[in-house]
This record gives sequence, C-alpha cells and structure tokens, in this order.
Amino acid sequence: MSDTATPATPVAAPKETKAQKVERLKREKNPWNAWDEVRQFAREGRDSVLPEWTGTYFKWWGVYTQGDGVGVTGGVGGEGKASEYFMMRIGLPNGMLTAKQLHVIADITAKYARGIADITTRQNIQLHWLTIESLPEVVDALTAIGLSPKGACGDVVRNVTGCPLAGLDADELIDASPLAVEIAHKLTANPEFYNLPRKFKITVTGCPLWCSYPEINDVALTALKRVKDGKEEIGYSLRVGGGLSTEPHLAVRMNAFIPQDKAYDAVKAVCEIFREQEVLRENRTRARIKYLFMRNGWTAETMLAAIEEKLGFKFDPCEEGPIAKDLYRDHVGVHRQKQEGLSYVGATVLNGRLTADQLHSLASLSETSGDGQLRATIGQNIVLVNIPNAKIPTLVQEITGLGLQVEPTVFYRGAVACTGTEFCKLAIAETKGFTKWLVGEMEERLPEFDQQLRLHVTGCTNSCGQSWIADLGLEGKKIKKDGKMVDAYYFCVGGAVGEYAGIARQIGYRATAEDCPEAIERLLRGYLSTRAEGESLRSYFRRTSDEDLRAQLAGAVVSAVERDPAPGRVPANVG
Repeated sequence: MSDTATPATPVAAPKETKAQKVERLKREKNPWNAWDEVRQFAREGRDSVLPEWTGTYFKWWGVYTQGDGVGVTGGVGGEGKASEYFMMRIGLPNGMLTAKQLHVIADITAKYARGIADITTRQNIQLHWLTIESLPEVVDALTAIGLSPKGACGDVVRNVTGCPLAGLDADELIDASPLAVEIAHKLTANPEFYNLPRKFKITVTGCPLWCSYPEINDVALTALKRVKDGKEEIGYSLRVGGGLSTEPHLAVRMNAFIPQDKAYDAVKAVCEIFREQEVLRENRTRARIKYLFMRNGWTAETMLAAIEEKLGFKFDPCEEGPIAKDLYRDHVGVHRQKQEGLSYVGATVLNGRLTADQLHSLASLSETSGDGQLRATIGQNIVLVNIPNAKIPTLVQEITGLGLQVEPTVFYRGAVACTGTEFCKLAIAETKGFTKWLVGEMEERLPEFDQQLRLHVTGCTNSCGQSWIADLGLEGKKIKKDGKMVDAYYFCVGGAVGEYAGIARQIGYRATAEDCPEAIERLLRGYLSTRAEGESLRSYFRRTSDEDLRAQLAGAVVSAVERDPAPGRVPANVG
C-alpha cells in the first residue's frame, strides 16, 4: 500500500440560481447610491456598461435594456436579445402632472426618445430609444422638475397610483391624493426598502369607482364610511396580495377599518412584513406577496394580526360597504367637478402612445383652457382638469384635432396594450400596432355594438397588458400558418374587477392575428343575437360555457388547446 494519499476530487460549487444572484447583487449595492457609475458609463460608451447594471441595477432607476424588436423568439433561455438602447419609466405619484413637467417630458421625448412616449397602466410615462449617453441628462432634467424614474422598476415600492380625479370628483368619499403622495415620498426610493423580495405595488383611492384597480395591487386602500357612536367617519379598507403575471390573484381584504391617521402606518407595516419574508427570496417567479396567500398558508386573519403586531394597534372590525360597480372606471369624457363652474375632460389615448408634439399640445391646452394640471390614468389615458365650463366645447375640438378621442367607441375606449415585441425582450407577439388595427376592424364590423368592452392585448403570458381582468384578454404567442411562424393570440374571456371581480377564463381558443377580428365579430354577434333583455356582456359570458364561447369564436365546434407556459423569467414590470 502506498503511503501517498490520493488527492480528493474537487467538488464543484453549486451553480448560483437567478434568485440567488439577484439577492447577492442587492446585498452588495444599493443602486440609488451608485448613479455616478452610470455617469461614468455615459462618458465611456455602451460597451463599458457592466452586466450587473444591464441585468439588475438599472431597474432601480426605472431603466431596462430595450429589446431588438424580435422579442423572446429571437433570443435564448426565455429572453430576447437586448439592443444598445434603453427604456425608462417616469414615476408620476397618483398620476399627477403639471404643464411645465409635461413640456419638459415632451422635450426629452423629442430629443432622446425618437419622439414617442407611452402612458402605462401604472400612471407612468415610458420612454424608449434612450442611449447610455443620454441617461444622466434625462435624469437630471427630470430631477429639475421634481420627477424621477427611481423606483419605477426593480425590487422596490413602485409608483403609487390613485384616482386621477382625486380632490375633484363630486362623488368621492375623500381626497386620497395627499396620502398617495405621502406614501410615494416616504416609501418609493427609500433606502430602507431598496431590497424587497420583488416589486411592491400600492394604490390609494377615495373614488367609489375604485378606478385604480385595488383588486390587483400588493396593497390597496379604498375609502370606507362607517358610523361609530352615532358619528359618521371616513377611513379605508385594506387589501393585500393582488397581482396578475402568470398566476393571477385578487387581493384579500382585511376585516378592518383603517383610520386616516393610521393609513400610512398600515401600508408601511405590510411593506416591512414583505421585506422580512425570506421564503419569498428563493424563487423569482414566486416572490410577490400574493404567494404568502397562494402557497404559504397565510389568510386575511394572519396578515391582519401581523400588521397589528407591527403597529401595536388593534383595528376595529368593519364590513366592506358598497363594492364598486361593474362599470367603466376610466373617467373618459366630459364631467362636472365638485368645484362650481369647472369640469374635466378625459381623453382616450389608444394604447397610451403619444408623440412629443401631442405631449406639448396637451400641456399647452391645459394652460390655456385650465390651470395647467393634468392626470395620467391606469387606462393609459390623460385627463385635463379644472376647465371652466364655457371652454369645454372648444377644448374637446382641439383634443380631437390631436388624434385623441373624448367620445370614443366602445372598442377604442376599452383597448389596452402592453409594450410587445416592439421593445420588450420577453414578448412573443407585437401588441400596439395590432391593437390599433384590431380596434379599427371592430369599429367597421360592429358599429352597433353597445356594451362596455375591455379588450386587453398582452405580448405574452406574463399579462403586462392585464389580460386576466379583461372582458376579452388576448395573450401573444406564435403559431405556424402556411408554413410560416406568425403572431397569434390565446383568448381569455370574462375577467372583471369590482362587483363581479374574477379572473378571466381560459377557454382553449387561439387565432392568428389576421383572424382575430372575424373571431371576435362572431363572438359578439352571438351575444347580440341571443342576449336576454337587459343582459350585459359580462352576464352573458358568465352563463355561457367555455365550449359554446370557443365555438362562437371559431365558427365551429373545436377542441380546446392548452395555454402556453410562461416563456422564461418573469420581467420586473409584470402585474
């Protein structure tokens, strides 16, 4: 026997998972404290940008690498190729804008973003085609007008949304915009919360329409009225755990009355609870707070108990009160404000896409017709507020002249589209151009259609276009037709928020992009021909089987097809 020991075979260290990598990078650096590195990249050029910035840190500054226009099918590992350009999301707490701010955004759009900007489903404004050299200049210009992209992306508190008519709507229970802005200023870009397991979305509204979709936010406050000791009091209902993405979940309501002076504290407590959940840091695709309810056994009771323990305060139990009606929540059109002699004008922006010239024009109209105040909405639209009633007719004409619609058709009004393959590396299908064409087709085919219709188009199964809560949700995919791979869409039907809140049903039907108008026409004509007196489209969908809806779409009885799995990692901007 040899006296020399045989060297042990080295054991390879286990490969770092994506979740472990992101958690390590977050522990190593708070990106908000490292903007000077980006200024250095800008001086040295695109090739100098470090991969940890393109893959992770940029998101804390509302920045993503922009796709090459092909989408996920042009890449590997469930993600498309990045171009040399970047996109940036500008946070607008409660959607509030001034004309001065919008003029600056329009200038930035014209100079750096090839003249186009998108209003998003979280009241942000999103820019594309930004170069590395332009990023510091854009951020400096935004900082000078009191805006920032910080927190618009990343594992942080996102832009805090709210009712765009806060303080103006005659039917609101309370003007919740000061609370929304307080939460935004205290929690967004707060270094205490730069390292959450994933994104954290908050909405606050005093609007009885619940127009900011509390049902799909991580934390939501909706105004609530109660009578205690003979006195009427306005506070809030609290919901936790909403979100869409590949596994949708409607937020869970706590059985509690949240007094106004405890509302911020309650939201912060939920944020702290989320930050502490190490189990949510193990897998990026299951890192949202909704998974405490979906996979970890939490209930409304356990969440409320955890919140009360954080605060050292017990909330009174309280019933919900009236649920928002199953109606439009978009504030589109001309409506009187609570202020005597004033109205607001809600303009529909198809797909949220605006040019720099349109942005300048809207800003100028808000100054000449009103007091220079505007509001972005989660429906990708824009509202001009505080308009003297006498100026309304002229203003409506001028807005219409910009290519926007104040009195839109049902198809135009209810359309929403995510970014799609035009710019997104995770998308499978194009969305905004398709949606614009689809709306035009449906307006020609069914000009008599008289029902509210939320028609949401999303470029993949990740539901950035919120297809899960649409009457008709179309998820992008690819299928082969005539020997070529073409854009196609998988149909989900009957999603809703409010009175009949529920996730859209997967009915097993798909169609190529060019076949979608004919399929939708068959479906809607089927409703028009068989509906009971006064029966809404939503009621019809609820009482009609998947098989019958699928047959209407296809024009014949067909077998169900499976919905595609998610193409890869869940992007940071997903619902």
